[in-house]
Amino acid sequence: MPMNQHSDQHGNVTPDELRRFAREEHRDLRDEARAERHEEHEQARAARERQHEARVDTSKIVDLDAKLQDQEAHADGGDADEPHRARLLEAEETQEAAHIIELRDQLPKASKDPETIGLFGAHRRSFADQYHLTRRSKLKRLHQIGKIAMQFDALKGLTPVKMRLMFEALGPTFVKVGQILSMRSEILPQSFCDELSKLRADADPMPYSIVLETLESEYRRPLGEVFRTIDPTPLGSASLAQVHRATLLNGEDVAVKVQRPGVRVTMAEDVSIMRSLARGATKIMHNAQVVDFQGVVEELWDTFDEETNFLNEARNLSAFKRFCDGFAYMDCPTPYIDLCTEHVLVMEYIDGIPISHTRELIDDGYSLKEIGTKLVDNYASQILDAGFFHADPHPGNIEIRGGQIVLLDLGMTGRLNASTRAALKQMLFAVAKQDSAQLADALLRFAGTEADHTDYPSLLADLDGIIEEFGTVNLEDLDLAQFLTSLTQMARRHGIEIPSSITTVGRALVTLEGLLDKFIPDVNMIEIISEHIEHSKTKTQTIKDEAEQLAIESHAALHGALKSMSEANVALHMLTRGELRTNFELVGSEEPLQQLSDMVNRLTMALIVVGLFIGSSIVYYAGMKPIIFGIPLVGFLGYVVAFVLSCWIVIDIYLKGRERRHRKHK
Repeated sequence: MPMNQHSDQHGNVTPDELRRFAREEHRDLRDEARAERHEEHEQARAARERQHEARVDTSKIVDLDAKLQDQEAHADGGDADEPHRARLLEAEETQEAAHIIELRDQLPKASKDPETIGLFGAHRRSFADQYHLTRRSKLKRLHQIGKIAMQFDALKGLTPVKMRLMFEALGPTFVKVGQILSMRSEILPQSFCDELSKLRADADPMPYSIVLETLESEYRRPLGEVFRTIDPTPLGSASLAQVHRATLLNGEDVAVKVQRPGVRVTMAEDVSIMRSLARGATKIMHNAQVVDFQGVVEELWDTFDEETNFLNEARNLSAFKRFCDGFAYMDCPTPYIDLCTEHVLVMEYIDGIPISHTRELIDDGYSLKEIGTKLVDNYASQILDAGFFHADPHPGNIEIRGGQIVLLDLGMTGRLNASTRAALKQMLFAVAKQDSAQLADALLRFAGTEADHTDYPSLLADLDGIIEEFGTVNLEDLDLAQFLTSLTQMARRHGIEIPSSITTVGRALVTLEGLLDKFIPDVNMIEIISEHIEHSKTKTQTIKDEAEQLAIESHAALHGALKSMSEANVALHMLTRGELRTNFELVGSEEPLQQLSDMVNRLTMALIVVGLFIGSSIVYYAGMKPIIFGIPLVGFLGYVVAFVLSCWIVIDIYLKGRERRHRKHK
């Protein structure tokens, strides 16, 4: 209560106003969803009528085929009425053919296929057409965003807490934006990133009637043919979807995840607006920008597109279920694939103890340290061995049931290929050994960048600083979040773009580390991961891998030596003919040479200014005509040009000096 009163005294939005605004927005969304459902029902009715007509047409064709077969049978027997029957069947066949042609002509008008193939190739619907986005709808959404931003006094500045509350009020798109920005410290200060990491997509429950209407619309049949019962009270409600407990006809308990109507269209509108803003920012900032805004927006939409299609989550559950078969202590819900759609997910109901209920776990005889150790070790297996991992391990997604750790909500997952996993292991070993060169090589393997294209000495110097700061501390004292942030910022300064999959790994590990620090503080995550890497291979496997690596490197070295000998032969041949030229570059010489060039340019301009002033003065004393303001016209123009050039030199010196000081502070 004191916090709310303090907020009111400063003119900020009150909780009542937020709730009223949320109710208004919810009412608008509900009306739009009702209109969309009505349109879908009409389309479904029309589709059923077309199907019925098609079945009737099919039955007619089947009857015609039967008559033709009878005709052939009678022909074999020499029927006397054959000419009359042939004329009759020919007339019926002509009539059926005409009817089929009529149906074919009507087909393009009723088809809603977003992709067609024609003479000049495929034609796909645009993003706006696919999600029915119009200029009016985007302006309406932009007005809503501006209204909420004004309620939080965004123009006057946002504190970390106000930004988090504003993102929550803006809806699921901005909640996801905040969660992504919480791991992008090159965009926001660290205090904002820490606050945005607390974002959760909790929302007011969706009315039960809308849940039932959505399910009926998805299954296109009475719900009594699918579920025996559905609990009206939701198990959880988020801005993207809502989960209810239900019972199938065979008596099995399931959890039904229902997507909120219209949420995908709202996300598409927000992303379309963000794309426009990102394009404008790119045009204005040009090469001065540090962040690829358009890339961030596209990464955001890829995340939305995956999470709002529940068939992806069903496939993730099936894949993770197969992974858990190798671990007796790990599990995840079993999906019912035949009941899953793009907007509905049906999976096994998990009746377990949340990992955050530590007292209840201890009372049931569980060891918190054992749970934490197994959880972290399994996460290391997911990331480093399988390359397929749960990307959002917050406390609400982990439960303990029957001696097993059950991971829920696999809407967000990450995947790493073999080369990325190898580079990640190399990085961990390099930090442990305090080897800057090995860490640099692993970092360049991440980005797929050649060392020749990088200022390698400067990169090694920066990595020495990171190793000195983080590599000398004990594992239990290592701040993983700060280490990943420092490494990412350093890589971007050197033009090395870290893959988004590594960013996802970092976000997942930081989330897991926060869970352990809060609920299971006796478990050290970094130490367990290091031990997992050391013991993940037997000595035989290690020797085999080393032998394979040695063979690959020897093969590459042999071909490199042969190629070098061939190039040396060409160089000697050019040397004997006097055609050999050498190009070389001094690393780190670009800035001094640029400064020298600027000095020469300024000195040249200064000489020109002095010459103009002296020449204009001579003309002045000569008294040449015509005269303007008491000064000969030629001399007057010389004075003006000299004055303008003098101002330009002073302004250029000031701007270049300020830019140099700014780079030094960064």
